[in-house]
Amino acid sequence: MRSLRKALLAACLFLTPAAAIAALPATSFAAPVAPAPQGLLPDVATPLAYRLDLTILPDQERFSGHTEIDIDLKDAASYLYMHGRDLKISHAVAKVGGRTIAATFTQVDPLGVARLDFQSKLPKGKATLIFDYDAPFQNGPAGLYHIKVGDDWYAWTQFESIDARDAYPSFDQPGYKTPFTVSLTTKPGYVAASNAPETGQVQVGDLVKHTFEQTKPLPTYLVAFVVGPFVTKTGVVPPSPERSYPLPLRVIATKPNADKLDYVINETPSIVQHLEAYFGMPFPFPKLDQIASPVMPGAMENAGADVYGDDIILLDKGAPTTQKQVFGMVVAHELSHQWFGDYVTPAWWSDIWLNESFANWMGYRIGNEWRPELNIGVGAIDEAFGVMDTDALKVGRPIHQPITSNSQIDAAFDGVTYGKGGQVVAMIAAYLGDEKFKEGVRLHMSRHPYGNADSEQFFGALADAAKDPRVLTAMKSFVDQQGFPTVAISHDGDKLVATQARYARLGTQLDPQMWTIPLCVRHGVSRTCTLVDQASQTIDAPGDGVIMPNAGGTGYYRFTLDPKDWDALIASGASLSAGEGLAADDSLWGQFYAGKGDAAQLIEAARVFVNNKDSNVAVDGGDKLSDLRHRGVIGDDAKADYQRVMEEIYQPRLAAMGFDPKAGLYLSEDPDRQKLRQELVTLVATEAKDSALLHQLDVAATAYLAGNKDALDQAFVNRALAVHVQTHGLAAAKDMYERMLNADTEDFRSAARGAVTAGATPETADWLLGALDDKRLRSSEKLALIGGLMRSPQTRDMTFDWVKAHFDDLTAGAGIFTAGRVAALPSGYCSAERADEIDRVMRAKVEAAGRGTLSFDRMLEDIRDCGALKSAESANLAAALKSAK
Repeated sequence: MRSLRKALLAACLFLTPAAAIAALPATSFAAPVAPAPQGLLPDVATPLAYRLDLTILPDQERFSGHTEIDIDLKDAASYLYMHGRDLKISHAVAKVGGRTIAATFTQVDPLGVARLDFQSKLPKGKATLIFDYDAPFQNGPAGLYHIKVGDDWYAWTQFESIDARDAYPSFDQPGYKTPFTVSLTTKPGYVAASNAPETGQVQVGDLVKHTFEQTKPLPTYLVAFVVGPFVTKTGVVPPSPERSYPLPLRVIATKPNADKLDYVINETPSIVQHLEAYFGMPFPFPKLDQIASPVMPGAMENAGADVYGDDIILLDKGAPTTQKQVFGMVVAHELSHQWFGDYVTPAWWSDIWLNESFANWMGYRIGNEWRPELNIGVGAIDEAFGVMDTDALKVGRPIHQPITSNSQIDAAFDGVTYGKGGQVVAMIAAYLGDEKFKEGVRLHMSRHPYGNADSEQFFGALADAAKDPRVLTAMKSFVDQQGFPTVAISHDGDKLVATQARYARLGTQLDPQMWTIPLCVRHGVSRTCTLVDQASQTIDAPGDGVIMPNAGGTGYYRFTLDPKDWDALIASGASLSAGEGLAADDSLWGQFYAGKGDAAQLIEAARVFVNNKDSNVAVDGGDKLSDLRHRGVIGDDAKADYQRVMEEIYQPRLAAMGFDPKAGLYLSEDPDRQKLRQELVTLVATEAKDSALLHQLDVAATAYLAGNKDALDQAFVNRALAVHVQTHGLAAAKDMYERMLNADTEDFRSAARGAVTAGATPETADWLLGALDDKRLRSSEKLALIGGLMRSPQTRDMTFDWVKAHFDDLTAGAGIFTAGRVAALPSGYCSAERADEIDRVMRAKVEAAGRGTLSFDRMLEDIRDCGALKSAESANLAAALKSAK
């Protein structure tokens, strides 16, 4: 959280006469007489239009701006609440008719609520608010931030959720959609971009002002601008059946990435056209800029000006399958928002789940349509099952949750919204049928063009299209309550009985709940779907052979089976579809986490599933075993047996595929096979500690670092550099750190950063913690390095001590993408005693940061649950590993 500014004026300020207020400076920071609104602003003024004129010189510490906001006052007012955070307002007035009325802008809340007091009362009706101000650049992806890349400085914006107020005075909430007219003044030769097409440039002294068309109606958080000596490449999205004209397309990136613009410029048009076909309407904005930022950890759907992390859209020739999968999913996700989020926007943050859940589903769906061979679609299932461990906690929230204060907003952007929400959308779409669901989506779009809508309006559109209210009941049962069900399938003659209960992990007592579950069962080759809305319900699922209670893996639930049915399902693991393989393994492990599973059965499933043709299924069991080792559930006493078992399971599959780390050898293979080799290398090297493979990777990394780029394929750079540092110790870590800071491109910088802390020892941690005040380090890199030290059991405790002492500095300036990351650093611990200590020493600091405590409380519960699992199952795991053959 940003450092809190001390109050400059006493509360009695607001009792002074109007003349005295008019004489005060135009900006201040004080508490108002009445409590400031903590969530929605009072419904007094409605913004009608914004005019933003900013001077942005990225190499400076501050920027300046002139903002005009046309408003409509419902009643006469002597003051208004609005938003602005850390803005130094030098001039504030209101214009009404021919009059100019002086005003005082006072920030009254650390999250950016402000009060604007007028020298005389503003009458009901139209007025214009005018501000001149300057403000600091942020150093990470929040507000208007600047970063040095190479020898040059660049600036970007990241306004979601409530960081537009860092850049300009505003009514910063999504229900207000207005047109924006933007102009940006900067150095000659610099690129300036915003949401709308550029209309011209004029000389202003030694600088140049770029002007842009007025935008379509937008909320404040979707406004964007970037400024700097960027490189660009232009193209078009060709006309489509939904759009008769070419859509201007451009990619914008920092100078070192000049040779990485082709992939995004060539592949974006297909994704846009797939989305137009789904929505049945053209891209809703007049141009599209795809913008890369080196410090963006994700992406942002600004209307007509999407911003992504460099490594998401800037791909080299020969980029690995995993990077192409991320490109397809994330670009499809963000561009789907241009319709679902930008064209139709939530009325308030309580409904942001609908934005993100739908876009997450669309990202996987459209990504899969774009390049089926990349196997992107199964990632939605993998992500959904991954978030179940969070959703199973007692501390949590439903997907759809009322938000009443600004401090609650960031918590809505979590795995529950994305992973669970996306899977619930997929589950309903699969049950309803693709065409009916699509009809409902299109109906929703048509009802709210460039407007706002809430969840009930979306549900209403689906109901009107589906004509089946029970489907909506099912969706709401998953959206409006926390957690998820376990469905126990048992036999009753030739029928099956489905019994539902709320899933709970070992050591957790949860209140009972009921769902309306779209249950799809595969019995042999026959598939049957039923809405289960009773605690126990007979279902007609005719067929012979293996019973799979989550056909296709699209259901957001876990299941249990009778022992013989489990044995049969596990035995079929090599031939299961990707979704069903992930669903089966997730449910099997879910029983183990609940204290009801068999450790030996987990190992047996890993042995069978490794031969599944899908890369995700093949390594799922190994990834889960690896997590138990990292958390200490598999202890040092079982280390040798663990490594032997991992070697026995995963090395033969890697050997059968063949492995050589040289660049480009496998580019002609099926992409998912390439991905499987990459993931097997990780398991065999880091978990099995295969000496021959470790040596092979170290030799390749040494040659690569010496300048032979052909020695190491991009798919193996991260792992090989990590092995190199682990092999050669502190000297190699220091060398890698300097290489990271001097890197020209983010892909190598990221790989080197991860390698610095690989296999960290106390000696490494002592050096690195002392180096974290290095001014060359970006704030996001500092957190990543600390996180790397926290992942190593050898360095976790000493790093945690350092974090406790530096918490305030680490949380300064945190926006949505970094809020909560500092508090989550101790998440690798696994004991109730350690959770109690973390709670005792960090809670007050987390609360003071002002972004809510949900993620912190979840982490503490997870650490306690892990401790309970460790106490109950470590010995069983050790015995199962020892006896495994």
